[in-house]
Amino acid sequence: MIQKLVIDKLEEIEKRFDEIENLLGKQEIISDFNKYQSLLKERAKIEEIVERFREYKRMVKEKEDLETILREERDEELKLLAESELETLNERLEKIEFELKSLLLPKDPNDEKNIIMEIRAGTGGEEAALFAADLFRMYLGYAQKKGWKVEIVSSNPTGLGGYKEIIFIVEGKGAYSRLKFESGVHRVQRVPITESSGRIHTSTATVAVLPEMEEIEIEIDPKDLKIETFRSGGAGGQHVNKTESGVRITHIPSGIVVQCQDERSQHQNREKAMKVLRARLYEYYQREKENEIASQRRAQVGTGERSEKIRTYNFPQRRVTDHRINYSSFQLEEVLAGELDEFIDRLILAEKEEQIKKLFEEVGATS
Repeated sequence: MIQKLVIDKLEEIEKRFDEIENLLGKQEIISDFNKYQSLLKERAKIEEIVERFREYKRMVKEKEDLETILREERDEELKLLAESELETLNERLEKIEFELKSLLLPKDPNDEKNIIMEIRAGTGGEEAALFAADLFRMYLGYAQKKGWKVEIVSSNPTGLGGYKEIIFIVEGKGAYSRLKFESGVHRVQRVPITESSGRIHTSTATVAVLPEMEEIEIEIDPKDLKIETFRSGGAGGQHVNKTESGVRITHIPSGIVVQCQDERSQHQNREKAMKVLRARLYEYYQREKENEIASQRRAQVGTGERSEKIRTYNFPQRRVTDHRINYSSFQLEEVLAGELDEFIDRLILAEKEEQIKKLFEEVGATS
């Protein structure tokens, strides 16, 4: 059952919801456009919580009625029916209790944002670079399934089709909420195409996921920037090589350097590079404000050593294992094609459970 302090909080929210409903019917509020819109937004934020809470209270009353029947009823057939209904009701109550607790959790303000993903080859040489390319294709496939747009910012390809590094933007509603769990070291176990003896090798690639920041969220003084142009050597043919379309931006106070060379236009490359810079500066400032937390990027990426891993892709066994939630899937090909929801859904659930646990520990400490 939900703790009393949480019930009190839910009743407080329900009371405010009723107050808003009453205010929205008053002529003086209807006549005040700004006040009316403000109340509509406030109601929208708490409406789902109130609906779930009212459903929860109806189910608690139904449970009490069934328990009364079990205690007082002498008809065995009726008692068996009540037992069956109570079992089903308890399952529904458990689910709605979790939903209510989840709705009370503070939302990550970055969840609806676009993201910047950075994939880098770790331990393993050329095989690590090939694995980095596999991960890029996996996220590209996932983004396509979600209807999201992917734009490459910069890449450092290898001769065999791998990437020493690739940075790209994923644009789509809720991209950060789904892909933020991909940050960290990914490990692959397979026979590399460069291995003639057929021995299985272990290699790694690192993934960092940063929320894209708007200009108004991260202020950058133009005087703090050193902007250079260079001739791109990537895709685009001779036009790219003859024109200084590549852009490298250095943020002098932080020392952060970003570059973009994938577009033909210098203006487009500069625009993309600034997006990456804002994301990295957001992380940089967060790190400064929260000294007790290590660098977000380093926490996400680690050093790329084999021992640091969040997920392993084992080709001989066709197995993908997420070590944070101890969950394995034997659908390796499907996962690498972008079927990531079975992992992401479980990671979201695990995060919510941990947040709820902390919330109740805090509630318990204050009770």
